[in-house]
Amino acid sequence: MIRFDPISGPHSHSGLSTRQVMVAVMLALLPATLFALALFGLPALTTFAACCCGAISAELLGCKLRGQSLRQAGDGSALLTGWLLALSLPPSCPPVIAALGGAFGVLLAKQVYGGLGHNLFNPAMAARVMLLISFPVAMTQWPAPDTAFAHWLLSEAPYLTVDGLTGATPLAHDAAIASAPAASQWPLLLGVHGGSLGETSALLLGLGGLWLVIRRQIPTDLPVAVLIGALLPAAIAHLLAPTDYPSPLFELASGGLMLCAFFISTDPVTSPVTSKGRWIYGLGTGLLIWLIRRYGNTPEGVAFAVLLMNALTPLIDHWMPMRPFGSSALPRQKT
Repeated sequence: MIRFDPISGPHSHSGLSTRQVMVAVMLALLPATLFALALFGLPALTTFAACCCGAISAELLGCKLRGQSLRQAGDGSALLTGWLLALSLPPSCPPVIAALGGAFGVLLAKQVYGGLGHNLFNPAMAARVMLLISFPVAMTQWPAPDTAFAHWLLSEAPYLTVDGLTGATPLAHDAAIASAPAASQWPLLLGVHGGSLGETSALLLGLGGLWLVIRRQIPTDLPVAVLIGALLPAAIAHLLAPTDYPSPLFELASGGLMLCAFFISTDPVTSPVTSKGRWIYGLGTGLLIWLIRRYGNTPEGVAFAVLLMNALTPLIDHWMPMRPFGSSALPRQKT
């Protein structure tokens, strides 16, 4: 009798565990998160804690229902899902709603698909869209930032007075802000304005994302493609009609574009595996963000754009497959 012991195919391993990857991403998010918590105070901290607790509780429940070890809940993926969801919510979101969103993202957008590595849609963005549809009033309440902290950061910023009174995300009233000179938009880039926690400091989010790129923990092509996809049409539209369309600087510094480019679109599970596929995915995501911002019913389009491109990821991978190990040609696709 011939004994046959199957072995797995050749794979390249980076040497990093899932937990180490998740911890690195959370460390990159930490500066922008601490800035947002300092800007909005206790309500933001409550929202953040509720999202993370809901996500971790759902992960434990999902592992229990699927008969898996509860130790898998400690890989950090559920915590990161809750973290990203919290950054996409208003700082004053009721804790019950925030916890429900965290549980939905992990249990119904990840665990039902088979757990980590099998989900089709980004769990945090799926939860964000669910909350926006189910609780539109709570999801569109934008409290004013701590103006004392804001003025401590920027001693001369007349724009802060207006934003501090309204508290709205800049995307909700972009006409007045976008028409301001570039120099006066520095508070917008730093993050001294209302909005979701992840809509605050684009500068700190960008620095955290660059740190991940330098460590080669996220691909370079995806963030670049997302930014080009959003900023190129913004530049063309602003050049043709500067009074009707905000500048590319405004598009970059406002909303969740930077959060999407470095921390959401780079999810290895829901994005294509090849470089060409990632370019298509990133350019499509950025373009959809700009289109939804300019012509949609919601000020921000990150969550909807990401979910739409998540749905196209299997098709992109089908038409742009990875070259098999040791082969000089790509496999033919069956029609």
